[in-house]
Amino acid sequence: MDYQIIATLGPSSDTEAIWRRMLAAGVTGFRLNTSHLSLPQLEAWVERLGAFLATHNLPPFLVLDLQGSKWRLGQFPACELTEGQRVTLVCAASADRPNELPVPHPDFFRAASVSGREIVLNDAKLRLRLETQDADALHARVTTGGPIIPRKGITYTASTHRQESLSDTDRAILTHTQHLPGIRYALSYVKDAMEMANYRTQIGRSAYLIAKLERRPAMDEAMQIAATADEVWLCRGDLGAELGATAMAASVYHFSERVGAMPVPVLLAGQVFEHMAEHPTPTRSEVCAAHDALMKGYQGFVLSDETAIGHDPVESCQAAALFRR
Repeated sequence: MDYQIIATLGPSSDTEAIWRRMLAAGVTGFRLNTSHLSLPQLEAWVERLGAFLATHNLPPFLVLDLQGSKWRLGQFPACELTEGQRVTLVCAASADRPNELPVPHPDFFRAASVSGREIVLNDAKLRLRLETQDADALHARVTTGGPIIPRKGITYTASTHRQESLSDTDRAILTHTQHLPGIRYALSYVKDAMEMANYRTQIGRSAYLIAKLERRPAMDEAMQIAATADEVWLCRGDLGAELGATAMAASVYHFSERVGAMPVPVLLAGQVFEHMAEHPTPTRSEVCAAHDALMKGYQGFVLSDETAIGHDPVESCQAAALFRR
């Protein structure tokens, strides 16, 4: 059985020796989550990877995530939020005051008026309830606490807000990388077919664009989104944050029933072998779920924490390649 395996690179997988072992294990492409990198850091990664990949007769491709309409926290001291705690979300790149969390996206604050009162962070592991709003700050109470670190995702569980253009950061990434061979772009948090069509117009017809399905409207319009994308990823982390676990499971089930009819390749992403981030083997349920996905028509997997920060990134790649044997 032939299928793609895309490995996300990070602190656990930042050497050429590991890249070689990953490719030997069956990896077909690498991924960098640019939201966790400054532009100089990204340039350093791309330079090293480019030199390494150029030594191969058939170089693997490199996927760069673009933030698209996804919101993330800025920089602040890692902390623990507790239930009932009051926090202030400020429109800033960084913050160091107690009970403040920076969100460097002005449109996040504009979206408050067309969104629900619940705000979720880090794939809905933490939840806030919006209480009051100022011009450049939101005041909320923690309803589900836990540890939080910089650059984690943040969103409203319900919103009609639309992102109409690429961010300055995304444009800078495109400027520095679009001329390079083998580069693909994965657009995060695509809202619907209209938004994906906007991205295609802004980036150009020649770029290889991947639409990440992470929102309810995107799931509903997956076929139309595929009309302007070269590939689609089903990303269950943010999708679960928006829909909740039960509705997410139902949405994934119905989408998976029509994967085979999609006009472009569809890959499964998000916690595919999450157990292996800390353990040497996948769970039996992960193996069964991966097998079922391939049988339904998914054309590969995107590994994230398993290979970026996991215990043994090469073992995770070997687990993803089990069904090639």
